Amino acid sequence: MWPRVNGMRVLELGTPGELRERLTGLVLAGRKTATTGLLSEYVEEAEDLEFAGERLALVGDEGTHVATIEITGVEVVPYREVTWEHAAAEGEGDRSLEEWRDGHSRFWAGIGTPVAEDTSVVCIRFQVVDHL
Repeated sequence: MWPRVNGMRVLELGTPGELRERLTGLVLAGRKTATTGLLSEYVEEAEDLEFAGERLALVGDEGTHVATIEITGVEVVPYREVTWEHAAAEGEGDRSLEEWRDGHSRFWAGIGTPVAEDTSVVCIRFQVVDHL
């Protein structure tokens, strides 16, 4: 089960340290309005998918609630079907879908969960509703 803060599920982006700090900063700056996760993580943690209208507590590297986000869309697709529109909304500076895919593949492989073309991923869109 994922952590809860103030009754909301927590959204922790990336891995602790520099990556989480950078990704959280992109959200707070309004540049990152999407993220992608592995469906297998939801299954392992016995968590339901997010849903439109749900609010999540975005936490920074120290686990501090830094903003509240509201989910605006959720879609489960095979990794090969992630669109450039979604990838660009992640706001991480990728210049192409191929660059986004390479970076995400390296990230997931680096944490021990390599992806294949048919791996189910969860594409989440959101907006910040409250900076703390």
